[in-house]
Amino acid sequence: MKKLITTLAVILVLVIILVILGPFYILYEGEQAVITRFGAIVNTQTEAGLKFKVPFVDNVVKYSKRVLSWDGDSQRIPTKENQFIWVDTTARWKIVDPLKFYEAVNTVEQGYARLDDIVDSTVRTIIAENFLNEAVRNSNRILEIVITEQVQSLEDEEEAESLRDLTETSVRSDPVSKGREALSAEMFALAAPITREEYGIELIDILIRQIRYSDDLTASVYDRMIKERNQIAEAYRSFGEGKKAEWLGKQENDKKKILSEAYAKSEEIKGAADATATKLYADSYSADPEFFEFWLTLESYKQTVPNLDKVLSTELDYFDYLYNVEGAK
Repeated sequence: MKKLITTLAVILVLVIILVILGPFYILYEGEQAVITRFGAIVNTQTEAGLKFKVPFVDNVVKYSKRVLSWDGDSQRIPTKENQFIWVDTTARWKIVDPLKFYEAVNTVEQGYARLDDIVDSTVRTIIAENFLNEAVRNSNRILEIVITEQVQSLEDEEEAESLRDLTETSVRSDPVSKGREALSAEMFALAAPITREEYGIELIDILIRQIRYSDDLTASVYDRMIKERNQIAEAYRSFGEGKKAEWLGKQENDKKKILSEAYAKSEEIKGAADATATKLYADSYSADPEFFEFWLTLESYKQTVPNLDKVLSTELDYFDYLYNVEGAK
């Protein structure tokens, strides 16, 4: 009896040790596993549940069945016309063949490294085979857009239309035959068979997330934009100079008209004043002709005597009032 109890105790201990060492493992939803024994693959599991393995011998390597994302580094790539652009891509992928993935890649980190090599190479190949506009545009809608320069400061519609004609700029955009989405599809078609056949990875899609011009191309685009805006600015200046000349001409004509009218008015006033003065002189002369003659002579003396340097004779009738002691002729 004692020997039986000892045996049962030993068996219980072994069972407990066996349980502790993990003959079972749980495979959760969204997981898959590769079971290796001394480095050799003996089984794969893709369904969730409680699974059995040989303790001490079997090793369980788990992988996710979920969709994973891959984000590549931006690459500076030349297009078909040798214009350099920075291309930033992203992709979605998942492990569909854990056996092949384990054999070729082993770890998820190495899987990302393989995707770096394959997807980056595919992106460079596709971008280099196509023109710049195929990568930066996805349709030809830009060709349908008509840009009209807004002229908001002019009330005269004819002048506004004339200014629009002066500021009109012609921008020619080449049509695209593929577009960015088609290039992404070509990248996917080129890379997907490689990843599936060689690594057990299913690519779901590859997307061009962002495209940026390189510094030299950006400078060229900015120079072209500056040239266009300078052209428009020059058109505004030319229009302004024309309106300035027009208004100055109008101002000069108005000035001459005002001066002419003012001169005519002044001559009219002067004529009326002269007529009034003549009448006053006539009335004064008729009232006292002798005094009027005396007053006129004195007024004349005021003008002439201060400017006389010498007098050769005083016998002139002009000086009668000046040398007569009685102040008479």
